[in-house]
Amino acid sequence: MLGLIGKKIGMTQVFDETGKVIPVTVIQAGPCRIVSRRSKDKHGYEALQLGFEELPEKRVKKPLKGYFKKNDSPFYRYLREFRPSYGQKVEDYEVGTNLTVDWFTPNETVAVRSNSKGRGFTGVMKRHGFAGFITSHGAHESFRGPGSIGQCATPGRVYKGRKLPGHHGNTQFTVHHLKVVKVDTEQHLILVKGAVPGHRNSLVTIHKEN
Repeated sequence: MLGLIGKKIGMTQVFDETGKVIPVTVIQAGPCRIVSRRSKDKHGYEALQLGFEELPEKRVKKPLKGYFKKNDSPFYRYLREFRPSYGQKVEDYEVGTNLTVDWFTPNETVAVRSNSKGRGFTGVMKRHGFAGFITSHGAHESFRGPGSIGQCATPGRVYKGRKLPGHHGNTQFTVHHLKVVKVDTEQHLILVKGAVPGHRNSLVTIHKEN
């Protein structure tokens, strides 16, 4: 689905007409410029490549400088591709057009994709929600361990997929059906109800949902 590139600013709360508190996530989305188009004849698929957050020329490496100059585009820090919605074609959008938050409207639903916070190497209690062992009745040095993870003679090994300690977080998540509460076109802000994965200033993509 088509969408915008943005940054997660943080969370706050707003009030509706009845005075009810609504927790919202503030996202700075766009403006995003259409840098190039991907066609099915040349690339094998159709998509629009959007650029976000302009950079000075000295901050861009040589290969990307040539790419941006070839497309007659400013230099951007982030480039992402978006597939067109059903019934739409990439030819409907002109290269060089800027997409802003006014493309979204309040009360519609969107999907937000981002990387979750990286937690590093964590144990099974934090990573998988294990309860841990009892802290009395003779338990010794095994309070936060995973417990038994295999069998003895048969099959004599640990099955694949066992929940064990390891790297936690920093994986891509998509949260669907988030309601748009408010759109601020002057500051390029969009407020969605609920939480969005990622830390402050993390890169997010907002997609329209049918």
